[in-house]
Amino acid sequence: VAFLTGSIGRLFREFGITLAVAVLISSFVALTLTPMLCSLILRRAAGHSQTVADRAFNAFFSGLDRMYGAALGFALRHRALMLLAAVALVAGTGLIYNRLPRELVPTEDRGIGFGIILAPEGATLEYTDRYQSQIDEILMALPERRGLFSAIGLGFGGPGRVTNGFIFLNLKPREERERSQQEIVGALFPQLMAIPGVLGFVVNPPSLGGRFNSSPIEFVLQADDYDQLNVAVQTFMARAGELGYLVNLDSDLRLNKPQLEVAIDRDRASALGVSVTDIGTTLEMLLGGRVVGEFKRGSKKYDVIAQMPPSSRATPDVIREIYLRAGNGELVQLANLVQVTESVAPKELNHYNRVRSATITANLAPGIDLGRALDALDRIAQNELPAGIQRELAGQSREYRESSGSLTFMFGLAVVFIFLVLAAQFESFVHPLVILLSVPLAVVGAVFSLFLFGQSMNIYSQIGLVMLIGLVTKNAILIVEFSNQLRARGRSIVDAVQEASRIRLRPILMTSLSTVFGILPIAIGLGAGAESRQPLGIAIVGGILFSTFLTLLLVPVVYSLLARFTPTRQGRDFDAVDAESSAEVEPAATGTLGTS
Repeated sequence: VAFLTGSIGRLFREFGITLAVAVLISSFVALTLTPMLCSLILRRAAGHSQTVADRAFNAFFSGLDRMYGAALGFALRHRALMLLAAVALVAGTGLIYNRLPRELVPTEDRGIGFGIILAPEGATLEYTDRYQSQIDEILMALPERRGLFSAIGLGFGGPGRVTNGFIFLNLKPREERERSQQEIVGALFPQLMAIPGVLGFVVNPPSLGGRFNSSPIEFVLQADDYDQLNVAVQTFMARAGELGYLVNLDSDLRLNKPQLEVAIDRDRASALGVSVTDIGTTLEMLLGGRVVGEFKRGSKKYDVIAQMPPSSRATPDVIREIYLRAGNGELVQLANLVQVTESVAPKELNHYNRVRSATITANLAPGIDLGRALDALDRIAQNELPAGIQRELAGQSREYRESSGSLTFMFGLAVVFIFLVLAAQFESFVHPLVILLSVPLAVVGAVFSLFLFGQSMNIYSQIGLVMLIGLVTKNAILIVEFSNQLRARGRSIVDAVQEASRIRLRPILMTSLSTVFGILPIAIGLGAGAESRQPLGIAIVGGILFSTFLTLLLVPVVYSLLARFTPTRQGRDFDAVDAESSAEVEPAATGTLGTS
């Protein structure tokens, strides 16, 4: 985890390093301080009598041990059936996995909503302001509102557009409102969409992987020229609109911006002594406005702008009301020198990675995940667009695809690392395979738990899957290592693994349950940012619980099948074992761990 790159690496680098260092320190304490404390504390007085709680717990665990022994005996007698059931379980998990929602990160309740208002091309500032005021009235009536900022034409690093309005809705703290941010945004959607004349909506700002005003879907099409690109965009958006779950589908390639083209009759202007510079300067000042001076009032300074009033320049007929001074000093009507025609032109020409491009953006309807939408758009691009059109992803969509690829690679790398470490420890390639069998079982439990609690597969739940690799293999290590020790004492494979599993039942349950209760507060998901922590906690808790109970049955079965391919070690650790060694394991099944 510590070696991940990109935004995912920046997010989890401290997490990985902290966890690794904590485990190292814990190992050192377990090998040094813990034995010393045991020698001082674990002293049982002679004639110690058990309390009622002690007897009740021992009776419960004795019954549990007998039940486990019967189940284990059944599993070892029907090994083929157990393996077939495990394969079917893993295969069925694949079906559940495909039904899990897939997204970059869950939407967190940050108490902020971001609104966008899109007016038709060519709309004036007054037009956009009139409709945005209606939206402001709806937002001001919200009981959860704490603040509201509304503006038109914000540039965000570029030129502002009077056809675009922006709203920043600040909500009260979560404990002071009954509805969550997601519920408020969902309730506002139909109200704002019902306003005619503009397209207005409020969205949840992304938690990761994009600007606050970015959309979950950012699909980029690239071509050599804009005419070809425009045809591809229209085809793509028509098919994407048929999906039914893409909201506010839009493109930044707009070739329909209305404009007036002014053609100057240079011969007539020259004959009358009017220069092209005079015509351009006059149009700029009267229609566009020009700062011609400034004045002060008190401590403030104001610009003096020369411009015709808005009502006088609202139509192309304004050209008839403009006069210029000719060379002989007389006034000449500007309409006699120019010809005005209406046309359309591109609003802006964008590039992505220095290639002519158009970005298709959209929001997702409730209940639709990002992975499903991107897969559908990929199919449309592959089946409907010509060969010369390239496609890319941007924003949250790009982060989602890149993070999914890196986390999948990291999951495989973690498995390889653990296999190599265990192979060196056991001096065998067979025992690590038996131990790593618990990994798919943990994935089964994690995926099923995420599906059961309505969670998504995102970077947090995927990090939980990576953590499971290290957390669940310890159970199999306890069984395999002690089975090897019993085999070295002369026990058969089946007897050794059966005895080792029963003796290791208590430490396996102790470590698994302690881990589960340690992660449980994260899985419950309380407090700010719980939407992001909860998938990680649920994946770990579900994976540990599920794999613990399956490992206790399947690992002994697989060990009994594969251990025959490994020689029995007769090392210096077992040379001194005498006849009493076989006797000390009997009482261990009912309470103590025995010496190993």
